Amino acid sequence: MQSRYLNAGGWGTTPISPGMPTASWWPKPSSKELRISDPRTNERIRVPEVRLVGPAGEQIGVVRIEAALRLAQEADLDLVEVAPNSKPPVVKIMDYGKFKYEAAQKEKEARRNQANTVLKEVRFRLKIEAHDYTTKLKRAEGFLKAGDKVKAMILFRGREQSRPEQGVRLLRKFAEDVAELGTVESNPTIDGRNMVMIVAPLKSKSEAKQEQNAVRDAQRAANKQAAREAKGDADAPAPAAAE
Repeated sequence: MQSRYLNAGGWGTTPISPGMPTASWWPKPSSKELRISDPRTNERIRVPEVRLVGPAGEQIGVVRIEAALRLAQEADLDLVEVAPNSKPPVVKIMDYGKFKYEAAQKEKEARRNQANTVLKEVRFRLKIEAHDYTTKLKRAEGFLKAGDKVKAMILFRGREQSRPEQGVRLLRKFAEDVAELGTVESNPTIDGRNMVMIVAPLKSKSEAKQEQNAVRDAQRAANKQAAREAKGDADAPAPAAAE
């Protein structure tokens, strides 16, 4: 005689002899199969009553745990505890393997988009030439677009330290030029022989990363479409010659 049993991965079968206690033939998941952070599933849910949610999200209501397990078994799915602190706990009938896979993919995507803001530095001379200033400005714009802060620094030489107002004027011009991408977080201040100003990006690092990924994905899609169209033109028959 065989009987179906519940485990963390789903349903299985095992031989059972008459008179064997039902709890004794439930397999105990190994430590490699389950983590402390994993929700309780199937026979690991040891409460008398639960609030049951169906596989399509329908609210079934408060039922005995035995009834919830039976419904999960009939659907060939798992019973997963989704709100353990509720009274009674909320459980849902679902494909637990698929649930874990989708959760892992979301976590992976979040890690990919998550990044810490970095403080980048751009240095100016008080008497900087126009083309040098443009080069520095473009570099700073790239940093801000990527979601990084910019530390704009003016390096004073000799008697230039006696003219700090010129440094303030240059940094204000720089702030105006990058206003579409960043905002002044720290006004110009003297730091030793230098003057510094911090500009923070308008978009966070994660937002900038998401935009970059979206642009990259769109470009890939456009390239694939162009390749398909080019292949279609190559496969098309040549026009017949006029008689």
